[in-house]
Amino acid sequence: MSESFPESVDALLQRMVRMDTVNGHVSGRTAPEAELTAYLEALAEGCFFQTRRLPVPGCGDNLLVTHQVHKDRPWILFDSHLDTVDVKAMTIDPFAAEIRDGKLFGRGACDTKGTGAAMLCALRDYADKPPQPNNIAILFSVSEEVGMDGIRRFAQHDLNELGFKPALAVVGEPTMLRAVVAHNGVMRFTVTTRGVAAHSSVPHMGKSAISAMAKVIQAIESKWVSAIDGRHDLTGKAVGSINLITGGSQINIIPERCTIEIDRRTVPGESEQAAIDALQAVLNDLQREDTSVEAELDVGTSHGALSETSNESVLPIFQDVLRAMDLPTEPLGAPFCTHAAELARAGLPSIVIGPGNPYPAHTKDEYIDLDQLRLGVEFYKTLMEASVSEQ
Repeated sequence: MSESFPESVDALLQRMVRMDTVNGHVSGRTAPEAELTAYLEALAEGCFFQTRRLPVPGCGDNLLVTHQVHKDRPWILFDSHLDTVDVKAMTIDPFAAEIRDGKLFGRGACDTKGTGAAMLCALRDYADKPPQPNNIAILFSVSEEVGMDGIRRFAQHDLNELGFKPALAVVGEPTMLRAVVAHNGVMRFTVTTRGVAAHSSVPHMGKSAISAMAKVIQAIESKWVSAIDGRHDLTGKAVGSINLITGGSQINIIPERCTIEIDRRTVPGESEQAAIDALQAVLNDLQREDTSVEAELDVGTSHGALSETSNESVLPIFQDVLRAMDLPTEPLGAPFCTHAAELARAGLPSIVIGPGNPYPAHTKDEYIDLDQLRLGVEFYKTLMEASVSEQ
């Protein structure tokens, strides 16, 4: 059963924001994007586009929407993720999608349902009349905000099974319609200290994992974080920070376990293994100096940086479109991580670009400027009409 296409991109984004798609790793829900995926699938089929569900084990389905003009024409792949961060501590109704003062408010309005709405509206307009020089695919991907599960599955498994290889990829993130050609990568670490539980009335009979962790934190911040010196001309400085700590089980029990979680941002060209080795060396040195400390390092998820050398062949296409729209053409870098690195690693020249300011994303009153949203539709449609060569 097809859905009636909303009358405007504003209305489409309102419908999308009103669906709760908080990332499943955060919310505990299985496939939280499922309702929105089904809605977009119905809209696309109502426009006579082809749709395909691409399962992501444990996370639901990516949705691929395609419009093939001719088998010999190049393909352009657009990507926008459907999940959002948590809504706790928001000062607005996260799912009301209220419009006021030229802005649409709500969780995901900026990051990144706005880009997805603009892409689908652009495709509808593009398919409505000539010229149509390119085949177009839009990937509505799941589970980006924590593990990037959806795009990793697509890049490593589904891409080779599509029956076509895109000439380039457009990753939809809010960039104020500036072409982001490089960005930093992200690594996640967990460090666990072990102690011995005892009643708090006889603390000498136990060993506090929290006290040990205090020494670990001091060592990491003074010897590892402070020593990070990677830098990139476009993306800035490599950084690391300790952002979560958990320890103890009860107020009257000496804690036998404590954990911290560390976020490490790598710059293009930086060795991820070197970052791991440097952290492990700090922990090893500490444990040699203080044998009471028992600390174990676990390496979690890792997502690579995006280098500008991976997309320099397609940048002129984007710049021509931006120039025609009287928008800035100078490429930028970004400190955050996106799907573009996974697609580039799979051999697709990928550039990050989309409507909206990135810094209302994840905030207590997230919003997108509607003028930017509408301009995003025009940009994506014009890009779909651009002259593209097969890679």
